[in-house]
This record gives sequence, structure tokens and C-alpha cells, in this order.
Amino acid sequence: MSHDDYDAVVYDLDGTLVRLPVDWDRAARDAATALADAGVDADGMDLWRMLDVAEERGHRDAVEAVLSDHECRSAEQAARLPTADEVANAAVPVGVCSLNAERACRLALDRHGLTAHVAAVVGRDSLPTRKPDPEPLLATLRRLGADPDRSLFVGDTERDAVTADRAGVAFRYVDDGQTEP
Repeated sequence: MSHDDYDAVVYDLDGTLVRLPVDWDRAARDAATALADAGVDADGMDLWRMLDVAEERGHRDAVEAVLSDHECRSAEQAARLPTADEVANAAVPVGVCSLNAERACRLALDRHGLTAHVAAVVGRDSLPTRKPDPEPLLATLRRLGADPDRSLFVGDTERDAVTADRAGVAFRYVDDGQTEP
């Protein structure tokens, strides 16, 4: 099936359209420091767990600010991947649904001249839930006015595939912006 067989196409950002050079180890240390400053011990937690704990304890904004800062700085240096060429040439509405902060998504799209071709952007901080919960993808499709049954999600991780499955959306896997056979 080609993209023309769908009413809309939604892309993940990092690893699909661009490569964000985020130092995730440093971001995790900074997020742990933000939690420690709020009196929360993040020892042994990965970033996703830190976000969950920050949410549970009312400190999500502090952790989001740290992560968003790292992502936004990286977005200004993001490398364009081959799949990004599809965005500018799409004959159907295009959206982005990402685990990155919405502002970082928009900065990366701006950097590569893709903003005018993307009608909806939903980042990790756009909604209370994040992938693999289907709601971010479904919210992106609602903003595009598209039916999930007639849409395609393009991503680079198992989490993206699970998100698409849970949302009832067709999925295409890419590796560093290259379609996998």
C-alpha cells in the first residue's frame, strides 16, 4: 500500500524524520537532580519511570522542563533522515506524534523546512498520556480530521508499533528513516 491509499499519515519524530543528538544519560541525571530538589529519590529509575513518579508526586512540570530543554537544544542540531522527504511530498494530511516535547518537535521540523507540511503535532507534553497509550496518536488523527481505519503511522520502535495497534491504525516500520523490508 502506498501513502495515497490512506487519508492521513502520522510520523514519529526522532529516528523517523530526524535524529535528535540528545545526551540521554545527562538528561536522566538532570531529571534525577530535579526530582531530588523536590525531595524525591530517583535512584535506579530510568527516564520513563522518573516521569511517572514526577507525575504521581506533582513534579511533572519540573522534569518536563529539564527534558524539554535537552530536546530543544538537540532539535537545533537535528539531522534530517530520508523519511522526511515523504513529508514534503505527501498528498494527504501529515501529522507528528512523538515521545519528544512538542516544542522540540516543532524546532526540528522548522530546522528542516517541514513545518508547512505538517498539520498537527502532538508531543509527550501535549497530553497527560504518552505512547504506547493510543491517545496521543488518536489526538493527532482527530486534529487532522482523519479516521484511524484510513490512516498510517510511521515509526522506528516497538513502542510505535504497539501504539498503532492499540489505536487501530496501520503501521510501517523504518530504521534510521529507511523503510524496512
